[in-house]
This record gives sequence, C-alpha cells and structure tokens, in this order.
Amino acid sequence: MIKVQKKLGALASTAICGNDISSSVLYVSALSIFYAGQYAWITLLIVSFVLFLFRKIYGEVVGALPLNGGAYNALLNTTSKQMASLAATLTLLSYMATAVISGNEAMHYLHHLIPIMPVQLATVVLLAIFAMITIGGITESSKVAIGIFIFHLVSLLILSAFISYYLLLNGLDLFLLNQKVPLREGSIGMAIFFGFAASMLGVSGFESSANFVEQQADGIFPKTLKNMWSIVSIVNPLMALFALALFALPALQSDDFQNTLLIQMGEHVGGQWMGVLIAVDAVLVLSGAVLTSFIGVTGLLERMTLDRILPQYFLKKNKKNSSYRIIIMFFLLSISVLLITQGNVKLLAGVYTISFLSVMALFGIGNILLKIKRDKLPRPEKATWLAVFIAIIAVAFALLGNLLMLPKEGMPSNLEVFLPYFLISMAFIYMMLNRILILKSILGVIKYFNNQIISTINSIVKQEFVFFTKGDHLANLNRVMLYIKQNEHTKKIKIVTVLNKEEVVSTKLLGDIEFLDREYPEIDIDFVVVHDTFGPELIKRLSSEWKIPINFMFIGSPGDKFPYRIEQLGGVRLIM
Repeated sequence: MIKVQKKLGALASTAICGNDISSSVLYVSALSIFYAGQYAWITLLIVSFVLFLFRKIYGEVVGALPLNGGAYNALLNTTSKQMASLAATLTLLSYMATAVISGNEAMHYLHHLIPIMPVQLATVVLLAIFAMITIGGITESSKVAIGIFIFHLVSLLILSAFISYYLLLNGLDLFLLNQKVPLREGSIGMAIFFGFAASMLGVSGFESSANFVEQQADGIFPKTLKNMWSIVSIVNPLMALFALALFALPALQSDDFQNTLLIQMGEHVGGQWMGVLIAVDAVLVLSGAVLTSFIGVTGLLERMTLDRILPQYFLKKNKKNSSYRIIIMFFLLSISVLLITQGNVKLLAGVYTISFLSVMALFGIGNILLKIKRDKLPRPEKATWLAVFIAIIAVAFALLGNLLMLPKEGMPSNLEVFLPYFLISMAFIYMMLNRILILKSILGVIKYFNNQIISTINSIVKQEFVFFTKGDHLANLNRVMLYIKQNEHTKKIKIVTVLNKEEVVSTKLLGDIEFLDREYPEIDIDFVVVHDTFGPELIKRLSSEWKIPINFMFIGSPGDKFPYRIEQLGGVRLIM
C-alpha cells in the first residue's frame, strides 16, 4: 500500500519560509538606518511595495506551474535547461549562504548568553541538528518551524507593546530630533537608494515557498506569500520607527547597534530580561532560517535531479520520504563553506545578496516568458505587465546598489566574493548538462592515447632479433628462446645459420627449429640459411638488408679458435 504524504497547511507552510524572511528584522532595520538614516522606514515601505508586486508575479508562475524549483522551474518551462540552471545555481548559492550565515549568527546570539560556548563548533552542531530534523521528514520539520515562528511573533509583539508604552510615557522628541541629523550619503535620493538596496536583504526567504510548493495543500501557496508580505510590511518599518524614537541616529549608525539593535531596544524599554528574551528569539528564528534553507534546497535539488541535471543517486529516499542524500550533501557543503571562511561568514554576504536578488529578477523574467510562450496555460491569478516591469527594475536597482556599496577596509567587495562560488557552481552544472559530450570527448582522448599506446607496443614487439647458430644443441637453442622471452620485448626472431656454398642444413637442426616453433607459439621464428662466410662484413650486410640493428643480433659464446674478437663484430651481443 502506497503511503500518501500529508500536505502542509497555511500555518506550517508560512512558518517554514516565514522564519527566514521574518528573521530579517534582527538586522535589516539597523542596516537600513545605517544607509538611509531617518528615512529608513520609507525604504522599508518601498521594499514592502516591491514585495507586493512579487506576490502576483510568484502567484501567476507557480499557479500555472505548481512544481518545486521556483525560478528554476519557471525558466525550465519557458527557456532552456542552461538558463534554468543559472537560476538554480543562484538559488543554491543563496540557500548555502543563508544556512551558514543564519546558523553562525544564531550561535553568536547564543554566545551572548553563554560566553564560554565556541561559536564555530556550535554552528556545526546546529547545522547537523537541522539536517537530521529535515531527514526526519517535512511534517516533523514543519512542527519545529511552527514552534519557532509563533515564539518569534509573540516576542516581537511583547517588544512592540513595551516600546509603545515607553514612548507613550516619554514622547517622540528624540524621533523628531533625529529628522534634523545630516545624512551620511549627502542627499535624500542617494540615502533612499542605498537604504532600499540594503533593505532588500529583508525579503530573503520570500522565494522559499515556491521551492516546496508540491508539499503544500491546494490553495496554500498564495496564502504563504500574503502572510510573509504582511509580516515584512508591518514589522520591519515599525522596528525602524521604534529605533529612531529610542536612540540618537549617530548611535544607531555605529557598529555597536548593527548586530544587536533589537536586544538593545528590549533592554532599553524592559530591562535585562527583555534583552534575554530577544536574544533567545534571535537564536531560535535564525535557526529556523537554517531549517528553511534545508527544506528549500531539498525541493530545488530534487526537481533538478528528476530533470537529470544532477546524478540520479540523489533521488534515494528514506522511510520518511525525505531525500536524505541531498540533505547530507548540502550539510557537508555548508560545513565546508564555514571552514573555508574560518567563521568569518560576513565574507558570504556578497554571495547571499547577489544570489537571491538575481533569483528574484530571474523569476520576474520567467513571468514575462510565461505570458509570451505559455499564454494559454491556466493560472489562478495574473500580474500586470506594468507590475512585472516595475518589480524587475526595482530588483535591478537593489542589485546595483549592493554592487556599488563600498566594502569595509580590508574586506573584498560583494562581487569579488560572489564570483568564485558562482563560477565553480556553474562549472559543475555545465559539466552535468553536457556530460554526454564531455564523456564522449574523454572517450575520444582515451581512444587516441590507447591507439598510440597500442601502436608503440606494436612497434616495440615488431622489432626483430637475430641469433646466429652454428648448429647448436636443442638445449642451447631453448636457452636462447627463454632469454629472448624473459628479457626482450619482441614477437619475432630470425635464427640464422651460415654455411659454405656446398654445405646443407642438417635434418636435426631443422627438427629442433620445428620443435621450438611449437613450444613458443607467441614468438614468430624465421629460420634463415645464409651461404657465406661468417664475420663482421656479413653482419653489417645483413643488418642493412634486414634493417635490424647489430645490437639486436646475438651469438653464442665463441671458442678459442674463433677468428674475431667480440669488439670487431660491431656490437653483436653474447647470449650465453
């Protein structure tokens, strides 16, 4: 009996992808304030508007093609595997960076609570835990995600309530004072531009729902998009407004506030216990983002494997119907990245930013191609042409802004970090897409060298040797054959006897030659009778006629009456 996998509902699906996108509040408010100053909340509202446009874009594409894979699936059904693989590579890099960065940042927050804890080792353990949870099946994973998601929302609600009460008592004087602080970027336009580019980091995770849509119940996918959009639209701008009302702008733009803004806001309005609550929430929700990465990448790589872009080895499933080999591979890949960066995962920020922004842009392009090439395909909703163009342009501006942002001194630019990872990943995907051509090329090279080797072997074994016999006993002739077989690479030998004109070959020698021919079938024996006088002149003549070097000619050990010294024979070798 085939066990039907239970589909995920709205809460479970939203929690899985929502932990990633909602965790952005821990850093995106501070980041937008750093670039946009007092206009940070405006940039975050612009992000909300862009995300609103993408709700329809994603809804149309996934509604028409309800398969795992996200942008990869959209482009696969409208362009080519090469173009789709580009989107898949960028998505994979995005998930890889998300898993490592979120996991490491989560452990930094935990280190804030437990100072003796080693951050890098704890990150490895965290990744291993969520790999095992994912291997346990998406149903079990969703339960963990729901718990984290609800705790996160409750924590933010408590924090917002305390801040609101604090501001009710103390007023908005500091917020109004911050409006008069000079901008870092010089002009409002540039401040909003770079603030918007930085704030778009807050929508990472929005693409995750499309990568496990097949595990969601009917009609759930649009709800996940709406829920994620609502959270980002309310929480992120609100926290930026709260921060501007609680602290002076120069302090907010310092390094001290960039990673711990919400903790300091909690301690400011509620004391140390509130700071601990937010720190615990940060650990959990960032860990939830790791879980999102594992689930999202599993759906993506399963789809790519089914399309034979990746080896079929990865399709093996366990009893929980999870592709454990994909999960283990992604876990090992994440660990390797963590070790390569030596815990300095900020190096991956460029990979993270460029990857997921590029994926969003490609999804918009996929929507356009779907409208043009698959116009008759039924879909539950449609995005207008204007909305798609505005969304793509907005993401392009965000991508440009992130590329233009100057790195800190001693740190590489986003593009410098992104390119090596991207090129290596694309090279692997390219090899998989063209593996038949590559294997044929390798086979051709092997055949060429094989032919060359065979030709060389043949040229070696075709080299003929000569043994001059004066009618040796069979035992001596046999020793000659054994010596040739054991010491020389050849398949041919001439056994030559030199006689006077009136002499004839003895029948005994002929019989011995026939015997040797039968005993050594692997060696071609050519018996030659030469009527001449044996000596240096004959050896030279025969060497020239037969094109056999003199050093490949042998004689037995000469006796005392032999008329020549060995050196007079031009290099003939003694074989016995």
